[in-house]
Amino acid sequence: MFEAIAFYLFAFLTIAMFYITVTTSQALYALTALAAGMIFISAFFFILGADFLGAVQIVVYSGAVMALYSFGMMFFDTTRELHEKQGNKYIVVGLATIAAVLVVLIFSAPILSNNITALYPMVEGAGNTQEVGMVLFTKYLVPFEVAAIMLLVAMIAGIVLAGKKMDASLTLMTEAEIKDMRKQKANKTKEIV
Repeated sequence: MFEAIAFYLFAFLTIAMFYITVTTSQALYALTALAAGMIFISAFFFILGADFLGAVQIVVYSGAVMALYSFGMMFFDTTRELHEKQGNKYIVVGLATIAAVLVVLIFSAPILSNNITALYPMVEGAGNTQEVGMVLFTKYLVPFEVAAIMLLVAMIAGIVLAGKKMDASLTLMTEAEIKDMRKQKANKTKEIV
C-alpha cells in the first residue's frame, strides 16, 4: 500500500516538474524544476530497492549535470529575444506518435514474454553496488569508456562555446539599460527583416 501511494505521488510530482521545465520561459525556474524532477526520479529507484542507482541519480544528474548546465547558462545572452522558425507540425505529431508507440511496445514486451532471463544472474552475497559494478565493468566496459570520452569531448566543446564574449555585463546594468538594449536589438532585427 505504501509503495503504491509513493509511486503515484512521485509520478505526479515528476511529471509536474518536467512540465514546468518545458513550459516556463524563466531559465532559473526551468533549472530548479529540472533538478527537482531528477530527484523525484531517484525516488523510484529507492522504492524498487536499488539504493545505489537512486544515490547515483541524485549525485550525477541533480548534482553534476545541473551544476554544469547552470554554469553554461551564465554565458548565454538572456537579453536576446529568440524568434523560432515553425516547422511542419504534422512531422512533429507523427514523430511523437511513433515514439509513444515504441515506448509502449518496449515496456509491454517483458510482460508479454515469460522466458526472459538475465545475462548475469544474481550472485550470492553480492549487494546492489557490487552487482552493478560487475555488470558495468565486464559486459558494458567498452560502452562505459566510450560514454566517458564523449562526455569529455562535450565538456570541452561546452567550455569553448561558452567562451564567447557578451556585448555587456548584465550584472552591472540597471533595469532601464537592459530594456533599452532589448529595444535596440529588436529594432535591429526589424531592420534586417
